[in-house]
Amino acid sequence: MTEPAEPYVTKSDYAYQTMREKILSGEFAPGAVLNQAMLAKTIGISTTPLREALRRLKSEGFVELGAHKDAKVSELSGEEARDLLELRRSLDPLAVGLAAERRTRDDIRNIREAMRGVEPLRSNPGYDDLIAHRRFHVALYSASHNELLIQTLDSLWDKADRYRRVGLQVERSQAERDQKHAEHLGLVDAIVAGDSDTAAALMLRHIDTSLGAKAASRLGMRPTATPREI
Repeated sequence: MTEPAEPYVTKSDYAYQTMREKILSGEFAPGAVLNQAMLAKTIGISTTPLREALRRLKSEGFVELGAHKDAKVSELSGEEARDLLELRRSLDPLAVGLAAERRTRDDIRNIREAMRGVEPLRSNPGYDDLIAHRRFHVALYSASHNELLIQTLDSLWDKADRYRRVGLQVERSQAERDQKHAEHLGLVDAIVAGDSDTAAALMLRHIDTSLGAKAASRLGMRPTATPREI
């Protein structure tokens, strides 16, 4: 039994967060059928807040709902992996380039603090590992102080986490993991130094060799357009 619903604002919020964690952690695999009655009992809530949570997850593309009470975790697709990669190749370099120009002292402190908690992901990462990885990238693009860009990247990150597990199906070598760590450090240094060109170039390289790029390749898709040089 998971923790009780009381710490959350509503039982629907609790169900949403619990289900989302199980999907992103891989506990509920793509295509898995979700028995709503059993889930409600396991989580410790009634089916009404569970259905509310499932509708919210459907709007984010995590689950599919049938005409009656059927639900299943959304399948992964090569097309979506490619689309995510193409968007991130344009938007992430833009965000860190702006961050290098606009970062504040608070931004720098948040970036450095997030960097201390992130390590290159290994195969079968836990939910906490994914959260630490995300926290670092959020700290980077939040320093852009472009709210529309931040909201867009937040949405893309929600979808991209499931594809990172596909990219991790082939274990990365220690050299690859060391390279990712070096890129993270380089991004921090470039943003702190106010070097927008270096930050953008590093981020583009980071995306091109990312787990999302590996996932798109494994699913038979590659980006069809190259973003303009930033």
